[in-house]
Amino acid sequence: MDFFDFLMSFEHYLPVLLQEYGVWIYAILFCIIFAETAFIFMFFLPGDSLLLAIGALCATSDTIHVSQIIFLLFISATLGYIVNYHIGKSLGCRVLNVKSRFIKQEYLYKTHDYFARHGGKTILLARFIPFARSFAPFAAGSSHMNYLLFLMYNIIGAFIWISLLIGIGYGFGNTLRLLG
Repeated sequence: MDFFDFLMSFEHYLPVLLQEYGVWIYAILFCIIFAETAFIFMFFLPGDSLLLAIGALCATSDTIHVSQIIFLLFISATLGYIVNYHIGKSLGCRVLNVKSRFIKQEYLYKTHDYFARHGGKTILLARFIPFARSFAPFAAGSSHMNYLLFLMYNIIGAFIWISLLIGIGYGFGNTLRLLG
């Protein structure tokens, strides 16, 4: 098994990591959620399935607590989007001026117009779509979406995404625990 396979199926190793690292699992999970949301090229990290697995793990472990992990990963996801937004804002000018047969200027201008009209909904809903989750804040920053509007939808989206998926996983973990 190589490192990429490990990252792609990270949620399967959570119980082992929890046993091996104890409370350091909080820092590991913080870094994974932060990286997935902060950097476009980390879109392959298992965000949704990881959150479900974390919830189930919280239901079956005394080491990791659901309220603490929801709060921590909410902060991680919110900060990740903020970093990604600012990367997009600083690199967006360079992207807009790139001459490439793959990146058409008209598409970039359409993206800018789209974020001016629908940016808030996109930031909110992108949390639930893996590739879009990594790309939306970058596009919002490069399109110079209103920062306060971005921040508001970022916070709401992070809270819903983290608490909903961990909550579902927690409920499923409790059901399995009661059955087993």
